Amino acid sequence: MTSHKKYPHLLSPLNLGFTQIRNRVLMGSMHTGLEEARCGYAKLARFYAERAKGGVGLMVTGGISPNLAGRVSPLGAQMSHLYHAWKHIRITEAVHQEGGKIALQILHAGRYAYHPLAVAPSSIQSPISPFRPWKLSGRCIEKTLRDFVRCASLAQRAGYDGVEVMGSEGYLINQFIVQKTNLRKDQWGGCYENRIQFPIEIVKRIRDKVGPNFIIIYRLSMLDLIEGGSNWEEIVHLGKEIEKAGASLINTGIGWHEARIPTIATMVPRAAFTSITQRMKQELKIPLITTNRINTPEVAESILAAGHADMVSMARPFLADPEFVLKASTGRENEINTCIGCNQACLDHVFQGKRASCLVNPRACYETQLNYFPAKHRRKIGVVGAGPAGLAFATTAAQRGHEVTLYEADSQIGGQFNLAKQIPGKEEFNETLRYFRTQLELHHVNLKLGCRVKATELLKEGFEQVVIATGVIPRKPKIPGIDHPKVVSYLDVLQKKVTIGPSVAILGAGGIGFDVAAFLTEENPPAEGDLRLQSGSYPAAQVFMERWGIDPLVKARGGIATVTQNNPSSTQSAAEKTNLPPARQVYLLQRTPGKVGSKLSKTTGWIHRATLKNKKVVMMDAVQYEQIDQQGLHIERKGKRQILCVDHVVICAGQESQRELLDELSKAQITTHVIGGADVAAELDAKRAIRQGMLLASSI
Repeated sequence: MTSHKKYPHLLSPLNLGFTQIRNRVLMGSMHTGLEEARCGYAKLARFYAERAKGGVGLMVTGGISPNLAGRVSPLGAQMSHLYHAWKHIRITEAVHQEGGKIALQILHAGRYAYHPLAVAPSSIQSPISPFRPWKLSGRCIEKTLRDFVRCASLAQRAGYDGVEVMGSEGYLINQFIVQKTNLRKDQWGGCYENRIQFPIEIVKRIRDKVGPNFIIIYRLSMLDLIEGGSNWEEIVHLGKEIEKAGASLINTGIGWHEARIPTIATMVPRAAFTSITQRMKQELKIPLITTNRINTPEVAESILAAGHADMVSMARPFLADPEFVLKASTGRENEINTCIGCNQACLDHVFQGKRASCLVNPRACYETQLNYFPAKHRRKIGVVGAGPAGLAFATTAAQRGHEVTLYEADSQIGGQFNLAKQIPGKEEFNETLRYFRTQLELHHVNLKLGCRVKATELLKEGFEQVVIATGVIPRKPKIPGIDHPKVVSYLDVLQKKVTIGPSVAILGAGGIGFDVAAFLTEENPPAEGDLRLQSGSYPAAQVFMERWGIDPLVKARGGIATVTQNNPSSTQSAAEKTNLPPARQVYLLQRTPGKVGSKLSKTTGWIHRATLKNKKVVMMDAVQYEQIDQQGLHIERKGKRQILCVDHVVICAGQESQRELLDELSKAQITTHVIGGADVAAELDAKRAIRQGMLLASSI
C-alpha cells in the first residue's frame, strides 16, 4: 500500500480557490522565544524552512502583536512598522524556497499581557497576570482595529501567504466576546451582537485591505472552558459571521489560558476535542481546521476520514519531528519522533522566558547550532546504559557514522521511560521507545540486552571511547526503621515487585512522588502499549470529559458541566469538584514547607495536583519523619506528632548516580564520558539526559 493510499485525506491538497495547499496539514502557532532573540529571525527562517522541507502544507508563526499594548511580554514581538516587515522577509523566502506556505499569527494579548500597558474591553484583571488592564476607550478600539489591519498588510508585504487572527484562548478578541470580561455599555458591549462586532470588523477590514487572494484564518474559540463563556448557539453564530466577513479558513481554539481543565497535556486523550469541530463543520461552508493532541498520521487521517474537519493542526509534533509529513508520505511512519505532550521543553521554557525546544528532539529551535554532520573520523564507541541519555547518544553517534555498541543490563531499552510509561496519562512514552528502537536498527547500533558489562570487558573490546549512561538508583534516607518490611522504593512499586496495601505514605513530593501517587490511585492502570485509544470518538475522550466536567455539546456556558453553586465564578477545577471514591488511601508528604509539588512544571503541575486532590490524596508539607514501625509512619508536623497507620511507606526521596565503571576506566586511560543520571542525580530528568547525550554525540 502506497502512503498516499494509506493517508488519502491527509495528503490530498486543499483548494482555496485562489491558492492550493499541498496537503491537509497545518503546523499550528507556537511561540519559540526566537521572535525576540538576537539573530532570531535567521534562526526562525531555518526553523520554518526545515518544516516546509519536511512537507507541512501551511504553517502559522508564533503570535505577533499588532501594537505595543498587545505584546504578551514587555519585549514581545510586534509588527506595526515597515522595518518589522523587512525582518520577516527572510522567513517567508526560506519557506517558499522549500515549497511551503506560511501565515503570520496576529495576537493581541489584552488582559493577558504581562506588562503595565495591558488593555482590555473592561478593566478586569486576569487571574494569570499581575497587571490590571486599562479599559479601552472607543477611540482606542478604533485604533486597535486599524493596528490589526496594518499588521496584516505588513505581513502581506513581508511575503506571508496569509494571517491568522487569534480569536481564542482568552486573548483580547475573546475578552470582547464573553460577557464575563466585557462589561461595556457602548456599541462594543452589552448584547452578544455588539460584543462580536470587534472580531467581525477585524476580519472584514483585513479582507478589504489585503484583497481576495490572501489567506485569512480565524482562530475561533469553540470551547472556552471557563464559567460564563460562550454557548454553542453563540459560537456557531460567530463562526457564520466570520465566514461572511471574508475568512478563508476557521481554526479551532480549545480553552482559555486561565481555564482549570487540561487541553494539551499528555494525559488528554488523543484528538479528544474533534467531535466539537465535527459539529461546527456542518454549520460552515469554508474549510475547518481541528486541533489539540493529534500527534500521529494515523490519528490525523482518521479524523479527516470521519469528517471531523477539513484540515488538521499539529504544533508540537513538528517540534518533535520536522519531517513528520515527509516520513508519513514515504511509508516511514515508524521513524517519526512522536510528540509525547510533556510540555517540558516547549511551553515550560516559553513561560520561563527561555527558548523553546523539545524533550525528544533537542535540536528543535537550535537548527543553526546543533547539527549531526558525518564524523570526520569513525570511532569505535561503547555505551553503557540504554536509558534516555544512552539511547540519545548511541543513535546520534551511529547516525554520524561511528561504530557503536550499546550495553543494557535490563532485558529492554528505556531506563526511566519504562517507569514513566506505567503512569496513567504518560502512555505516550511508549512512542519514544518505539522511535529509539527504530533508530537503533536503522543506524546499526550493536545492542546487547541483559548484559551487565564490566570494565575489563569494555577494555577487552578495544573501544576508543566509552560513554557511561548507567542512570541512578533510589536514595535511601536516614530514618529510624527504614529497613522495616513496610518500606519499599518507587522502583518496587512501578516495576510491580511488591503488592501494595490499601493505605500508603509516599515520602517525597517531587515528580516521582506525584507519579507514584497517580499510579497507586488509578483504578485501571494502563496495560503495556496502551495509548488510551487513538481518537476522540472513542470512550477515552468521553471518560476524560466526564472526569473534568466538560460539556462537549456546550449547552452550558463555556462548556463547563460542573459549576460551584455557591460561587459561580470559582476557578476551582472540575476534577476538584467531583466526589469519586479513592482506589487507595494515599498520603503524599514533603519535608519542605509550602505548596506540595511547588517545583513541578508550570504548565502541568496544577493538573497533577488537581488530579490527586480529586482522588482524595492527602498532601502534607513541613513533615518531619521520626520513625517507621509496625504501627506505620511516625511524623511531626507543625509541632504536632501523629502516626499514619499505613500498610506501606514508599520512598521517593531522591536518587544517587550509578558510575562504578568510571574509576576503573579512568585508570586505564580510556576516554570516558558520563551523561544523564550517572552525571547528575537530580529528579529524573529525561529532557536534560537526551539533550546531553545528543550534544556529546554531535561533538565526537
